Amino acid sequence: MIVTRLDEGQLLGQVEDLADLLVDTVEDGASVGFLAPLDRTAAMGWWKERAAAVATGQWAAWVAREGERTVGTVSLAFPDKPNSRHRAELVKLMVHRDARGQGLGRRLLTTAEEAAIRAGITLLHLDTETDSLAERLYRAAGWTRAGVIPDYAADPDGALRPTTIYFKHL
Repeated sequence: MIVTRLDEGQLLGQVEDLADLLVDTVEDGASVGFLAPLDRTAAMGWWKERAAAVATGQWAAWVAREGERTVGTVSLAFPDKPNSRHRAELVKLMVHRDARGQGLGRRLLTTAEEAAIRAGITLLHLDTETDSLAERLYRAAGWTRAGVIPDYAADPDGALRPTTIYFKHL
């Protein structure tokens, strides 16, 4: 499996594969900001919107590919305010159902953390659905739980669920 950082053109060139991964993630019940069923065209549109942020450096995205297939992704969102340039948000860590259980989530997480360090980032933060499988990954990778917000976001089926906030000093 190869993990690579995408520039704007590469992201746009892989938008269909990224959309398929996003649809698979939502279909599997992960709370990544979308309700089920997620239309593939809407998923492609969401990824296309990220391309401009990649071009300006406010978003960094990596993909894991197995042959010609995209099986995972992770991104960093960089704030635009001068007082927060030391931090970034880890977003959209997704691994296709067929590729889980092989350490890919951890590899993508490590890739983003190492890139953040190279970019001068000293603090990462994220939110994830409370009691999700993702929480285990973040705890095992040394992230610190900051707290829980009740009824933070709807899961893919529309039910309001709590989210847990994590951070990691780099």
